[in-house]
Amino acid sequence: MSTRNTTPDDVGPAVRQELSRLRDSIDNIDAAVVHMLAERFKCTQQVGRLKALHRLPPADPAREARQIDRLRSLAESAKLDPGFAEKFLNFIIGEVIRHHERIAEDTVNGSTPATD
Repeated sequence: MSTRNTTPDDVGPAVRQELSRLRDSIDNIDAAVVHMLAERFKCTQQVGRLKALHRLPPADPAREARQIDRLRSLAESAKLDPGFAEKFLNFIIGEVIRHHERIAEDTVNGSTPATD
């Protein structure tokens, strides 16, 4: 049995239109995710500055574990692979900790904390 990929020219206009509609929705969702991540990181930058001012550690393993459990549960409810959700959150947590470490270092050195 041979499988041949078709090209957009091989399908009718209704299929192309539906594909375009779905891709437009995906593009909108991607934009929303980026904006939500930007808001999240604005908040975590504030947390990092607060932690640095009070000499709290950049990481909070107990909170991270609670957040992972919470996100896995939300993922299951949303019919999303909980393993994927956990990997995604672990990536975000790693970035947040990296930012918090840099903010703490900047605070100790007396330089202006980075904001990114």
